[in-house]
Amino acid sequence: MSAPGESSVVVLLVTHDGARWLPGVVEGIAEQGSAVGAVVAVDTGSKDDSRDLLPAHYDLVEATSATAFPAAVALGLEQIAAAHPDAEWVWLLHDDARPAPGALVTLLAAAERRRDVDLLGPKIREWPSLRRLVEVGVTISGTGRRETGLERGEYDQGQHDEEREVLAVSSAGLLVRRRVLEELGGFDPRLPLFGNDLDLGWRAAAAGHTSLVVPQAVVFHAEAAHRGTRRTPLTGRHTHYQERRSALYTLLVNGSTASLPWRVLRLSLGTLVRMLGFLLVRSPGEALDDLAALVTVVFRPGAVLAGRRERRERQAASATPPDTERVGRLLPPAWLPYRHGLDFVGDVVSAVSNQASDVAERRRVAAAELDPSSQAAARLRAERMAREDEDVLADTGAVARFVTNPVALVVVLLVVGMLVAARTALGQVSGGALSPAPADAGAWWSLHYQTWHPLAFGTDVPAPPYVVVLALAATVLGPSATVSALLVLAVPFALWGAFRFLRVAGRLVSPRGAPRWLLVGGATTYALVPVTSGAWGEGRLGLVVAGALLPWLAHACLGFVDPEADRRWRAAWRVGLLLALVAAFAPVAWLVALALVVVVLVGGLVVARAAVVSTGVWGPPAAALAVPVVLHAPWWVPAVTGGHAAALVLETGRLPSPDGGRLDLVLGRLGDLGAPSWIGAVLLVLALLALLPRASRIPVTLCWLVVLVATVVAAALAPLTTALAGTDTPAGLGAPLLVAQAALVTAVVLGAQGAVRNRVSAPVRVLAAVGAVAALVVPVAGAVWWATADDQLTSAGEGLVPAYMVQRSVTGPEHGVLVVRGSVIDSITYTVRRGDGLTVGEDEVVALTDADPDVTATIRALVARPTPEVVDRLGDLGVEYVLLPSPADGAVAAALDAASGLVQASSSPGSRAWQVDRPLDPDAVAGDGTSWLRVVLLLVQGLVLLVVLVLAAPTLRSRRQP
Repeated sequence: MSAPGESSVVVLLVTHDGARWLPGVVEGIAEQGSAVGAVVAVDTGSKDDSRDLLPAHYDLVEATSATAFPAAVALGLEQIAAAHPDAEWVWLLHDDARPAPGALVTLLAAAERRRDVDLLGPKIREWPSLRRLVEVGVTISGTGRRETGLERGEYDQGQHDEEREVLAVSSAGLLVRRRVLEELGGFDPRLPLFGNDLDLGWRAAAAGHTSLVVPQAVVFHAEAAHRGTRRTPLTGRHTHYQERRSALYTLLVNGSTASLPWRVLRLSLGTLVRMLGFLLVRSPGEALDDLAALVTVVFRPGAVLAGRRERRERQAASATPPDTERVGRLLPPAWLPYRHGLDFVGDVVSAVSNQASDVAERRRVAAAELDPSSQAAARLRAERMAREDEDVLADTGAVARFVTNPVALVVVLLVVGMLVAARTALGQVSGGALSPAPADAGAWWSLHYQTWHPLAFGTDVPAPPYVVVLALAATVLGPSATVSALLVLAVPFALWGAFRFLRVAGRLVSPRGAPRWLLVGGATTYALVPVTSGAWGEGRLGLVVAGALLPWLAHACLGFVDPEADRRWRAAWRVGLLLALVAAFAPVAWLVALALVVVVLVGGLVVARAAVVSTGVWGPPAAALAVPVVLHAPWWVPAVTGGHAAALVLETGRLPSPDGGRLDLVLGRLGDLGAPSWIGAVLLVLALLALLPRASRIPVTLCWLVVLVATVVAAALAPLTTALAGTDTPAGLGAPLLVAQAALVTAVVLGAQGAVRNRVSAPVRVLAAVGAVAALVVPVAGAVWWATADDQLTSAGEGLVPAYMVQRSVTGPEHGVLVVRGSVIDSITYTVRRGDGLTVGEDEVVALTDADPDVTATIRALVARPTPEVVDRLGDLGVEYVLLPSPADGAVAAALDAASGLVQASSSPGSRAWQVDRPLDPDAVAGDGTSWLRVVLLLVQGLVLLVVLVLAAPTLRSRRQP
């Protein structure tokens, strides 16, 4: 093997419409000096001045514009063989890749030191930035990702300057022995533009050749085709499709035969995951390109099979087995794609978290740009100076900052205390308004997609919209764990959301925002509202979850004041999605949101009509209101058309709902269930005092406007009652209560911020000091009450129905247990237990089901004068047992004892039970299953949810510029 000489190197330059970069490339080649023996240029039908820019001493080979890169290289090799038969090395260059001075000499020196190396590549840096790294050797992951080992946008500081063996090097600057390139068959013609360097490197490694990256040699690459700055007939507008297709082809054509089925399965499933990821970052075009690439390569395997056949023939001709050990060593570890997936999820979460926080910054920047002498510009300069001072004084030790930060320690203690106080919600929890969770997630899925439910005596009342949310979570966690997690984590989650919302709201008022201790106090006060109101202790799961989501919804609503219309629309979809979640657990929340939007828009028309009439102003809130309407269509459409429209204004969970008084809304109490009312009264007084500081009076007034709107909605709903079986229930006022309490807490925080951050008069300072002490009392008193008060949650079963009846009821819907309460003199009420009893999500369905007159007449006849025909009717209704709970009415018991067809059964003391000795109808509660209307509504729900998720997702990367 001869050493590389200066005359043994021929530069092979491929050009196509590269006039923009060619002068620099030609100059870079000239700077290599005598190391270049000759230059062969292959032009593939350039329509610009590329050919005219090539020096006269270049050997020019002209081809058509349909000539792909592998074919162009093949034409160049033919020219080299004819004109320079003694050339040992070929140095490949693109027309947008400029070599740095001395790059070729450095590569040749490395080849001299390493005689075993046949392919050498330089360090690739971005052109024109010159310092940003593009590649220092490359490999490919099992999912088809081009792995460079570099961070995004990483700058070259010499951190990757070690020579090492790699799977492949970039074709832009590849120095390869001509003999080896010809033995390998050149580049694969089935890879017209992208990925051919990876394929060549893989084939070279399998054939026993070594590829070496030499970082001391540098080539600057514009990546014109990859970045979309140059389009060719081979790529058009679908660059991503070509890149993904080449990656899939490379993996399938070079992998072992044994691994081929696994690779096909992994790439097919991985493509679906990648498509979902692209949709989440609002890149539907790239998602479709991924799908098209998969269909082209996997489902049309002709190209892959032909490529594998050529490789087998070439290996057979060389009489050497493939070096799979070398290839495996140069491929990245199997866990690397999963790390990239976690990084992507982190990027999405970070982008979502930061978007609303950036609203205040963008508004101040926009105002400052309009008028640099304005107060907004002064505030912006003050804030930046304050941040610079904080950066100078910042401690570099995260642990030290945490330990010495009293606010952080208080937050940790609060969260730990909240988790300890919520310990009664662990396990199979039920009680109060909370029914037990079902045995598996399938019960919730069935409840969601079925039109007819085998509950009671059969019903077509639609399942509440929160059931599908619980089903999704239970599919991963299980039903019991889902309910426990929601109850245990709701308060800390609300604390987190309230802290973020109050922090951003404070920055909208003043640049420095509210002090952290004030944010912690306000966030804690709000987070405890579901507890102090009594919702948590009574098991009102819907209000607890709605309370946890409400600050996140408010945080998203801040996007409506963004100065950029595109961001306002994106905020609309995010608000709509969160509002749909909140309204799923507390339906009245949508009515409150509707009232707030109407009030704001009407007020805007009065104050600034020209601004509000723009679709970029009123359109986003209107779209946000429309999202829950569409997503909840499988619930409210059949509810309204079926005569169950009352479900739209009722509380979720067991009914009846608590009946609150006039002051309960502003005091934050659900009737007599919550903490002492004086705690809510203190918050109300503090919110009134928050109107005193002039600096924050406007935002505090807006908070009081929200309180007023919530109160008006509650007052309008208060007279409404819904007749249920044996009782009446008022409309659900929990959502207006949560909104009003959130607005009061925000008013207190903003008012305190105005008093602290600005100079106020002496009387106001005294009131502020008193208010600070009182504000501290509110969260402390609420936390103490939660830790010491009793709740109605328990992990024990009800124990009303004997165990043997429960075991029979779960064997089929026809083994129902009829539970009769009351007496003949007073009134009789009845329920039917089927399966494992009523579970979460089924209470509202059964409660809203209209009583069947025929069934009611049968039950009345049963307790008054049970005839054999009446007992026969029980079997037809799917009732196997009749149970009179303690205290059992003597007259009813005597009548049932004497009835023919009823056999006395064992029961607990004070209660009586009988078994129906009649054939049971297995189709007693059978219905029509799922109607076509529900199927259509569910399909619309799924499609709209997918579209909203895509529209609401943040954009993590900029799109390619043409």
